[in-house]
Amino acid sequence: MTSWDTTAFGRRLAALAITIGLALGVGACSDGSPEQGRASASAPEAGSGSAMREQLQTGAPLAELQGQGGLSLTITSAERDPAGYLTVRGNLKNDGATVAVVPAELRGDELQVLRTGPSLGGATLVDFAHKKRYYVLRDTDGRPLTTTGLSTLKGGESASVFMQFPSPASDTVGFQLPLFDTANIKIAG
Repeated sequence: MTSWDTTAFGRRLAALAITIGLALGVGACSDGSPEQGRASASAPEAGSGSAMREQLQTGAPLAELQGQGGLSLTITSAERDPAGYLTVRGNLKNDGATVAVVPAELRGDELQVLRTGPSLGGATLVDFAHKKRYYVLRDTDGRPLTTTGLSTLKGGESASVFMQFPSPASDTVGFQLPLFDTANIKIAG
């Protein structure tokens, strides 16, 4: 191998180690339920802001969006992390009585994301005040940092989902997912 090949290999190995470490860290928070998918929805930490405390006390979701084919998405939290990203969590539910196919459009249309299979990679946030759009973060291999592997939901079944974005400057942003309503959500933290 040339020195360039060795350096490139070392960078890829380091990126893989970081990705695995992050995956193991997220997996360590898992409650082990099959509905959780690849990600976990950990309990909010104490002191994450008055908006989050109010939401937990009332149990009110941040937004409820209607999609096609009887699917609905309830956004339960949107929390900033000190590392500079925003995690949006919720529940994707089949409100119908029959099996619903999770539409392929939810993963967006970026070629790199399309290769990774079913996901919520098409979700975006819009910071209207600063006129910026934020896309779901990707790992070093181009995989979206969001729930993946959703293909169908039985009637009445729901799945816990998450999406990670760069953290917008505004505290209220527009949330968009292909084939679903658009909603404004308040960010905690």
